Amino acid sequence: MKENLTKLLSEQKIFPVLRSSDAKKTIDTAKAIVDGGLGIIEVNIEDVRIFKAIEEISKFATVCAGNIITSIQAQAAVDSGAQIISSPIFQMNMVKLSKDFKIPLISGASTANEAYSAWKARVQLTKIYPVTAMGGTMYLKDLLRPMPFLNVLPFGNVKLAQVQEYLDAGAVAVGVGRDLYENRSYAQITDVIRQTIKGLQ
Repeated sequence: MKENLTKLLSEQKIFPVLRSSDAKKTIDTAKAIVDGGLGIIEVNIEDVRIFKAIEEISKFATVCAGNIITSIQAQAAVDSGAQIISSPIFQMNMVKLSKDFKIPLISGASTANEAYSAWKARVQLTKIYPVTAMGGTMYLKDLLRPMPFLNVLPFGNVKLAQVQEYLDAGAVAVGVGRDLYENRSYAQITDVIRQTIKGLQ
């Protein structure tokens, strides 16, 4: 997983992000996402009950535990079955924990300096957040122009319809949250993912 995560996400293209304090709803939404063809899912730790959801989801998908900012959260996520940890910020403590746990870290960054610092620390993938507020695809292009070696994942209010634009701008994959599942039935979630994947290049 550690060596292949960038490749796997580049093939998946859409990186679904679940944010909910309802464990059952999170599990059922994850099943609908997997049925649509996406096997790596970020599950944000909104509530301690979500660790139970991670236990269940890890039985049928690769779980990235998101919103991790403390070692206690990281340990609980790994104990629950998470195979990747994701933090909204860059901190060396998370880099060390990633090495200790022998699992990949996706580190958050907003600025060019933060993204470069994460790369220097050998973080495999960097979440650019909040990308929409920072300028969207134009910001991503500006960031990658002097640093094309960065492996970036744009996150933050990205719509499904914008995924191709971000991929064209240089993203490895694109984080999509609420626009993927909000106001959709589980069958509709599966269908919209399948249709979106078909249209991506």
